[in-house]
Amino acid sequence: MQNGLKAFFVHFFVAVFFVVVALSYFHPVLQGKVMEQGDIVQYTGMAKEQNDFRKRTGEEPYWTNSAFGGMPTYQLGAYYPHDYVKKLDSLIRFLPRPADYLFLYFIGFYILLCCLKVDYRLAIVGALAFGFSTYLIIIFGAGHNAKAHAIGYLPILLAGILLVFRKRYLWGFVLTAVAMALEIRANHYQMTYYFMLLVLLLGVAHLVDAILKKQLKHFCISVGLLLVAVSIGIAANATGLMATKEYADWSTRGKSELTITPEGTPKENTGGLDREYITQWSYGIAESLNLFVPRLFGGGSVENLGENSKSYDFLIDQGLPRTRALEFASQIPTYWGDQPYVSAPAYIGAIVFFLFVLGLFLVKGKRKWWLLGGVVFSLLLSWGKNFGALTDLMIAYFPLYDKFRAVSSIQVILELCAPLLGTLGLAAIFDSKIGDKEKFRAWKIASILVLGLGVLLFLLKGMFSFEGLRDRMFAEGYGNELYSLIVLDRKAVYNADLFRSMVYVLLTAGLLWFYLKGKLKQTLAIVVIGAMIVFDLVGVGLRYVNEDNFVSKRRMLEPFPETAANKKIQEDESIFRVYNPSEGWDAAGTSYFHQSITGYHAAKPAGMQDLFYFYLFEGNLELLNMLNVKYVIQKNEQGQSSPALNTDANGNAWFISELVPVSSADEEIKALGSLDTKTKAVVNTKKFDDLNRFSFRVDSTATIQLTDYKPNHLTYTTNNPNAGVAVFSEMYYANGWNAYIDGALKDHFRVNYVLRALRVPEGEHTIAFKFEPKVVETGSQITLASSILLGLIIIGGLIFTLRTSKRKVEKADS
Repeated sequence: MQNGLKAFFVHFFVAVFFVVVALSYFHPVLQGKVMEQGDIVQYTGMAKEQNDFRKRTGEEPYWTNSAFGGMPTYQLGAYYPHDYVKKLDSLIRFLPRPADYLFLYFIGFYILLCCLKVDYRLAIVGALAFGFSTYLIIIFGAGHNAKAHAIGYLPILLAGILLVFRKRYLWGFVLTAVAMALEIRANHYQMTYYFMLLVLLLGVAHLVDAILKKQLKHFCISVGLLLVAVSIGIAANATGLMATKEYADWSTRGKSELTITPEGTPKENTGGLDREYITQWSYGIAESLNLFVPRLFGGGSVENLGENSKSYDFLIDQGLPRTRALEFASQIPTYWGDQPYVSAPAYIGAIVFFLFVLGLFLVKGKRKWWLLGGVVFSLLLSWGKNFGALTDLMIAYFPLYDKFRAVSSIQVILELCAPLLGTLGLAAIFDSKIGDKEKFRAWKIASILVLGLGVLLFLLKGMFSFEGLRDRMFAEGYGNELYSLIVLDRKAVYNADLFRSMVYVLLTAGLLWFYLKGKLKQTLAIVVIGAMIVFDLVGVGLRYVNEDNFVSKRRMLEPFPETAANKKIQEDESIFRVYNPSEGWDAAGTSYFHQSITGYHAAKPAGMQDLFYFYLFEGNLELLNMLNVKYVIQKNEQGQSSPALNTDANGNAWFISELVPVSSADEEIKALGSLDTKTKAVVNTKKFDDLNRFSFRVDSTATIQLTDYKPNHLTYTTNNPNAGVAVFSEMYYANGWNAYIDGALKDHFRVNYVLRALRVPEGEHTIAFKFEPKVVETGSQITLASSILLGLIIIGGLIFTLRTSKRKVEKADS
């Protein structure tokens, strides 16, 4: 009992320490500031209508019309009934953002190491090494909060899996189920998917070990328990998962209906993302060495080199004012790797790199092999198009691999495995059960390999060109002389960071040598190594994410300035859409103020993307009319915006005189190129084959008006002396939108590739379109049942543990 109480207080104060460290790194949050994050700015624009409606009514819309003409809010922070996992997650992430995610990194990795029976002091060092890994820090600056969220729970999920394989069935099961529920709730399935690739390697290692040790029964029990635990964790998030799957099929992540390109040529890939898009961010093979040397390939796309740069000296010599020279020196294009642009290198730390190599020679058994396999496999996959054979194999044959882009982000698995093996290697150095001879041998080999790599990089730097993908543009923009100095600046940071990494490795190797010689106490060695790891990683992290990234909370809550054009448009109280060509297809500024046909999302509605690629990028006015684009924001030569009124917009709904039948999606989208959308609509009879049994006419006196607007409930009144077909300038989404005429449910169908249409009887009627997604209702029931089951398992586990502890105490007393 005393040991248990002592352990509780140790872990409690460790958690407090992590809170202090997280708040210290992100200390501006203590002043009420928030981080300015690009993706979160765009999310704020996308979710504005949804959040305003929720705040005003207390109702969840599950649909927004503010972006891409209309889309579900399933991936925009929708609230679901019985989402108890979200409440648990909120309890764990109680700190201000992004300190909450950094704390989650620390505590998750600490739990993992404790489950592996690593001394708590070393577990603290390992947690700091993992949490301050540069990639895990820079994603905050980009606003990849969901990614950070998902990464934070991966160590805890791994801990549960390993506990089960160590025959700690009960708490391994509980921890796996809870961690899986939290991991899925983080809502970044790409990170979860990549982690499952690591679990496959872990499973293979344990299977081989079970065969060799003739323990297949234990292996099968473990796998069975893990499958049940994972299933419960997944089911506790059933609503979000089912809704996301439903939307994904409708989005650019699903199978395309088209088999042609805008140029009319056959489409190479109709399911998932195309190869070029998937591999756009592919890590260079040599560039991967920035795991050891942060600015080996220049660091971020631009770096602040200040007065120490050659470029600054040149500009001063040319007579440029100091402020202008410093301004340029703060944005020097240092990166010269293979990727389009990067925020920073994926640096895991020179010391962690050295300890990882050390661990390869000290850690034994299956644990080393699946960790090494995770590092190597994720590194190879991160090369993407630079290692096309493996990448093409995965895209072609591995389920769901083609649903995710930016293959370089799979290095998160490396960033989990490398510090884990490194910490285990450090623990082995301090393990009295391992002989000094073996320790010295591992220390010697690791020192020679890592320091030798550093020397090799110094000697072979002449083999590198230090020229990047965009250098021709830089040379044309800056002039050859200044560009040549930029290349010299790249070489300078290469040398500086290489020297920096070598110093950290030498200090660590020397410290371990003193410990192995008995000239240094273990606790002091751990503290000094931990401090050096923090100085190393934080020193690099602060180059890219620091207090300059923080702004007032108001600026993030209202990130888009209201222009004169937006104010002018908002004077119009009717319901319409706005198109801002200067904003591009991938931005949400317009969505913040108006209903827009563009937006910002990783999984865009496929139909609208097809319309843009085929017609809207070219400014097809007829399709803008069809989408009820009443205003187009234009910019003059001085960059000032003004709204241009489109008087030809079709309105919210209109009656047509003719349905033009086609037999495929290809024909449907091609027909739009010459369609008079005010009088005709094109329909794919392969999908809606009963329309020929319905006769209709349009009369000049026929009217249809939108009388009440909510994002999830649209009400129209109609008056038509004849039976007619009405087209609505709203996105057709079969999984949730229901049409009612005078309260009676009626079938509606898709026309013009993306819009809704409805057969309307003659006379006066009230039409309502309501968004009533069955997936939310069904998923919520599954979520509730699974959450109750998960809660009962946790309570049962606690009761069993308390009773077991009580029996042990009673037995000891007797």
